[in-house]
Amino acid sequence: MSINLNKELVSRAAEFMQNARRVVILTHMAPDGDAMGSALAMYHWLIANSQELTANVVVPNAFPAFYNWMPAADKIRIYENEAEACNVLLTEADLVICTDFNDAKRIGPVGEKMLQTTCKKILLDHHPLCDHVEWADILFSYPESPAACEIVYRVLKEIGQQLTANSQQQIATCLYTGLMTDTGNFSFNSTYPELYEIIADLVRAGVEKDKIYNLVFNQYSADRVRLMGYALYRKMRIYPEHHVAVITLSADELDRYHYQVGDTEGLVNMPLQIADVYYSVFMREERAKPGTPHSRIRISFRSQGDRPVNVFAHEVFRGGGHPNASGGELFGSIEQALRRFHSTYRKYLKTE
Repeated sequence: MSINLNKELVSRAAEFMQNARRVVILTHMAPDGDAMGSALAMYHWLIANSQELTANVVVPNAFPAFYNWMPAADKIRIYENEAEACNVLLTEADLVICTDFNDAKRIGPVGEKMLQTTCKKILLDHHPLCDHVEWADILFSYPESPAACEIVYRVLKEIGQQLTANSQQQIATCLYTGLMTDTGNFSFNSTYPELYEIIADLVRAGVEKDKIYNLVFNQYSADRVRLMGYALYRKMRIYPEHHVAVITLSADELDRYHYQVGDTEGLVNMPLQIADVYYSVFMREERAKPGTPHSRIRISFRSQGDRPVNVFAHEVFRGGGHPNASGGELFGSIEQALRRFHSTYRKYLKTE
């Protein structure tokens, strides 16, 4: 696979960044490794290239603690904790850079504020393009890419700047983290040679890949491991005739294991290790916030091979994503989400 960047767009993006003095970098709700990596890599590149520029990374809500080690993670502003201050940053920005999402709805209330701004906007994303990105002045959209971090890498490399060794290492570390996590440590969506040429470039820049793996995947709490065991032993249901596994966790069950943000990350992938399970679905309840009548059920979908789940996620659960990795939601109960799943999945999931 080869991504052919539009050179004119790259030139315009470089001009936007060169002329900007106040930049806000946004990424999606429940930030994962690719969201964190693409946003922070852009942050480090910007501040390394201009002493006159101020940049802030704003995320809609909290990110998992096992990303706290990432360079400049401590500088990230969390919108739900400091909305007023973040709104000021957006109001004063002359450039907004968005990574790893393709719809302002995916960043919640911060998206509404972003759409009200009149500053220039650059979007770099790898999800299938939606119909609601007219707000982006420059759009780098490559759904064939496994991670937004690859797109950020290619754009920044094409722009080209002289960086210190320390800045190179910080940027490379962020980009590698996103590539590693969004490919399941290079176990899916990662078969083309160019990807490993990028990895080699990042390692040459100082990435300690084994250390990064340990920091992301080997820093869980005992409660998190027990929660995963409970989910797989008690809460996983398999539909062998349709090669589907479904796991559900209620808010009460999460509380029992002292759930922290990120504790269920990767759980949806585990049933795919079972022979003849080609689809995996995970439903997690978030309690209703004050003033709202219903809980939110977060739904993750995974599949193997030529078995897309993104249409199912979009048409049934108001979501979307990649063919083999998608998400959706339902406002209501776990039981309602399961009923909707049971009444529709045969239409969307291949049985052979």
